Formats: sequence, C-alpha cells, structure tokens
Amino acid sequence: MKDQRPPRQQPRAATKPSTRPPAERASTLHDPAPTAAAAEAGDAPARDAAPRAEPRPAPDPGPGDAAPLPGHADFDRLSRNMGLLVAESQKVAAAYMEPRARMGVPPKGGEEAKDMVQTLGQVAAQWFTDPARMMVAQASLSSQMVDLWAGTMRRMAGGPAPEPEPTRTADKRFAAPEWRELPGFDFIRQAYTITTGWAEGLVEDAELDDETRDKARFYLRQLTGALSPSNFLATNPELLKHTFEEGGENLVRGMRMLAEDIAAGKGDLKIRQSDNSVHELGVNMAMTPGKVVFRNELMELIQYAPATPEVYRRPLLIVPPWINKFYVLDLNPAKSFVKWAVDQGLTVFVISWVNPDERHADKNFESYMREGIFAALDAVERATGERNVTAIGYCVGGTLLAVTLAYMALKGDDRISSATFFTAQTDFRNAGDLKVFANEDQIEAVEAQMKAQGYLQGSKMANAFNMLRPNDLIWSYVVNNYLKGKAPMAFDLLTWNSDSTRMPAANHAFYLRNCYLGNKLTKGEMVIGGETLDLGRVTVPVYNLATKEDHIAPAKSVFVGSRFFGGPMRYVLAGSGHIAGVVNPPYKPKYQFWSGPEVGDSFDAWLAAADETAGSWWPDWMAWVAAQAPETVPAREPGGGVLEPLCDAPGEYVRVKS
Repeated sequence: MKDQRPPRQQPRAATKPSTRPPAERASTLHDPAPTAAAAEAGDAPARDAAPRAEPRPAPDPGPGDAAPLPGHADFDRLSRNMGLLVAESQKVAAAYMEPRARMGVPPKGGEEAKDMVQTLGQVAAQWFTDPARMMVAQASLSSQMVDLWAGTMRRMAGGPAPEPEPTRTADKRFAAPEWRELPGFDFIRQAYTITTGWAEGLVEDAELDDETRDKARFYLRQLTGALSPSNFLATNPELLKHTFEEGGENLVRGMRMLAEDIAAGKGDLKIRQSDNSVHELGVNMAMTPGKVVFRNELMELIQYAPATPEVYRRPLLIVPPWINKFYVLDLNPAKSFVKWAVDQGLTVFVISWVNPDERHADKNFESYMREGIFAALDAVERATGERNVTAIGYCVGGTLLAVTLAYMALKGDDRISSATFFTAQTDFRNAGDLKVFANEDQIEAVEAQMKAQGYLQGSKMANAFNMLRPNDLIWSYVVNNYLKGKAPMAFDLLTWNSDSTRMPAANHAFYLRNCYLGNKLTKGEMVIGGETLDLGRVTVPVYNLATKEDHIAPAKSVFVGSRFFGGPMRYVLAGSGHIAGVVNPPYKPKYQFWSGPEVGDSFDAWLAAADETAGSWWPDWMAWVAAQAPETVPAREPGGGVLEPLCDAPGEYVRVKS
C-alpha cells in the first residue's frame, strides 16, 4: 500500500506564515545604490487653466485600513514617462532582434524547458495516481488558504497585523513594511509563501529517486523564484509606491538599462550585478606585482615578485578554473590569496588561461594538461631551478590537477610533490544542482551549439551559475535594475563574476561527458593520452578544501572524492560558499573552518567529530605546506634571469572579453 502521508504541513499563515530564508549569496549580497543620473524627463509644462480646488485632507485611517501607497502622484509626469517607456521598450526589442537578424541566430531548442516539464510531470504523476493521498494534500492547502483568508478579514475589520519575522529568517524580498502594513499585499505575500511551501512538500514527499528529486527541487526553485509577487510591478507595493513617487522615471531608467544589458549580451540578457566601470585590472584589482614569464596558445604563466628577502625553496603553482578568470584569487590587496601567499615567503606562479575562440575548438582536456600544467612545470623549473613544486587546483582547475596527477603517477613523473584542491570535485555522484544540465539531451544540445562556433559562450555558464541562486543572483537584480531603475553599486567580486570566459568545444564536451555524466575518474574509466587513470596511484600529500554552503562543488561531493586518493589526505571544511569560503583572508575573516578527523565513509560522522576553528583556514594551509618543505633560499625575481618577462601581471590573456 502506498504511503498515505500528506505533504509536510506549513504553519497556518493567518497567525505566523512560514517563509524560508533565501540561500546565502556567495559573498555577493549587497544593497544596490541608486544611479546618480536621472532619466531625461523634466517637470510637466505649465498650463493656463482655472485654479484647481484644494483637495480635502484624507481622514485618518482606522485600525483595519491600509495606508495609501503614494502621498501624491503627478499623473502628467507619469503619463509622459509612460510614453518614454514605450520608446525604450522598442530599443529593448531592437537589441534582442538585431543580432539574430544579422547573424542568423537559430531559435533555442528548449531542452531545459522540456526537461523541466518532464521532471515536474513525474512529481505530479506520483500524486495523481494516488487520489486519496492527493485529496489529503489538497485539503492541507485549502485549510491554510482558508485560515489566511479569515485572518485577512479580521485585519480588515480592525484586527492586529501579523508579528514581524525574526531578521535571520525573514525573506528579504518582502522586507518593505508595506508587505505587512497593507492587508491586500500581506495576503498576496502569505498566499505565495503557503503555495510555495506546499509545492516543496509535494516534491519532498513524492516517491522519486534521488536524481529526479534533486532536479525537481531545482526546477521548482526556478519557477517559484520567477513567480514571486515581488518581481511584478502590480503585485509589489514597494515598487508601486516607488513608481508613483518618481512619476514612472524609474521604469524608463530600468528599460534603458535592460536594452543596454541585452545589447551587452549580444541579444541575450546579461544582467549587470555591479558597476564595472570602477574597477580596472592592474590598477585597483589584480594588482599584485609580477611578470608574465611564459606564454603559449592556451595560457600565460605569471610569476609574482617576492615580498620577503628569503623564500621557501619549493615553488607554488596555482591552476585556476578556465570557466572564470584567475584574479578571483587577487581581487585587491586586502582579499588577495596570491599576495598573502607571496607575503608568507612563497614563490608563486599562476596560470592565466586564454579566453578561447574558434581557433581553440579542438583543445581538449589533454591539451589543458600538456599545454597548461606540464608547460607551466617546465617553465617553473627553468625560472627557479627547482624540479619539485606544490600545486593548487581551484574548481575545475582542481579536477584537471587531479587528472594530471593520476596521469603523472602512471608515468613516474613526481614533479608535483603535494597538491591542494580548492572546492574541486573528482567524484560527481553528488555533484549538486549543476548536474541538472548534464543529461544526454542537454549535452547533445550544448555540443551542437559548440560545433557551430567552436566554443561555448561564457554567458551560458554564467547563467547556469546564477540559476543556482535565482532569488539572489537573478531576480533581486531584475527588480533593482529594471523596475526600481537603480544601477548597482561597484563591487569587485561581482565585477569579476561578470567577466565570463568561453569554453573550447572539445574540452567542455569531454568535461561534461566524463565527469558530470559518466563520473569516470573515480570509476577508473577515464582515458587521457591513451592511459586509463587510477586516482589510487596518487600518493602525494593532499589538502582538500571544501566549503559548507557550496552549490557548485558540494562539501559532501568533495568529501567522497577524497576517499579515492592513495596518499595522506587532510580534508578541511570552510564556512560559506564556493567563493567566499575560499577568499576568507586572515586580516578580517568572516567564516570558520572544521578539520581534524580522518576521511571515512560518512560525511556527517566526520563533521560531528571535527574541530571547529574560528577565522581563516589560510594559516592552517600555510603550516601544512611549510611543514613538508621548510627549506628556504634567497628571494627569486620573476624569470630568474633565464625566462625573459613578456609583460607585467596580470598579463594580456586576462583582458580579453567574451
């Protein structure tokens, strides 16, 4: 007999509605500031007309009445701005259509939409095939909505407003007081919260396999985020008040920014998250002194100038992801992991990957290993005279480093003496929400796009990452930018986040199929250079950093991958997410970290036994590195007199825009 349990009950909304806190932003939360420039619209011209009668003062509202939205509304100004809004909307249409007409862009295949309908259809089928259980679920929703309606009627008759929610659990989308002070909008808010929680309960209580449930959660999050009443002018009291106060100028500014952002995305919307004009590479970000000492088709190698009279003998090579640019580790002096490592006495080399185009279409994972890591190791040895290095791999750069280590172990190449992974996956069975985009149909669609142009446009991956936190990274900016008409403030991390890169067709297809779809590395099935790889052969010491709130490389996924290496393993869990958990400097740390136990079979058991340490994990890592190779030598200048510096850091490849 099937389980007759109803979906999880939501608290009765008329007394205290249930809201889930929004997902924590990966160090991207900020309150955008309004733009300094106003829309080009003046006051309405004077008219010759009879004097208007003075309006009567409105009576004081009673206890159950709603305060009026705008105090005064200039309808002449509003109507004129509605005309300007129509003109700006035509520019939006042109920005969308012009690249498609000029370049013959084909319509999108809609694979994501198809997969969403199929996935949520499976959830619905689970309930509709059990009518009794569905009736219980519907009764649960109906009961909550009836209670909400009754509570709203009591308010309209003079009853009290609901108690505000605690700050730590309050939904920031509904932070404006009007959402609770105005009974009609309070009803809309609570109805949305109840319905969203009910739908989430249907997904959780349906009899689904783990993969389907994860996909259903993801797609439901996209739908509920998009349909929030906070996203629409007519159902958002804060936006209505703002629009009346500005006479609609906010909408004109927003439509203008929307046209600009679609044009910047070459026909697709590229949501601005920061004022990028404030930051300049080499001036106020990516400014640690250094030189490009080597360059080939795939990468530039940067060697940073020493900051201490003596340095550790063993150099450090950092392998960043090619999905983003390397300078997330060198945003500014206060946040820079690169500068901090140099200050600790390390000779730091960083790979800066090319932003590929059609010329790099055939560059695959093996190319990135040979022309990336191997070429860098050769250059490091020439510049320093040292054969052995310690290496860091970040995100997909860490996956590449693990693959390279497994290949080197087969060949007896011991140049990398220890390895550190920053939020990098080697096992992909628990790969998180990005796995939603890695089924056969969607990968085939991506491969078809890449075949046509030789690469995947950077905006595609950027959009996928934004969808992991839609309320924070999509809809908050839609409301702020295009409805409130406020330009976002300058923020270096978001400037970096918008500086997306393309992916070569061969490399990206290999990554999707061998990692996300096939999970071949830890299965012992991945083939590189004609060799079948085995992570168990990798016996060098490993420092494996995961972050607790990571939606890209989940902590449990990194933990599981740790078990496949054959040497000493130090698994460390940092607070926060994929970026903020890594970029957490000791000068002003925001998050803690956990460490201690040996990696076993259970992530939960490991976490329960781990020691929590306040502050940054950076000093813990430095002690681990120094203990392995404590010997020091006089400081080295970039190139070491052997490699001729080509240009100043951060180099030329990093400046190429997508």
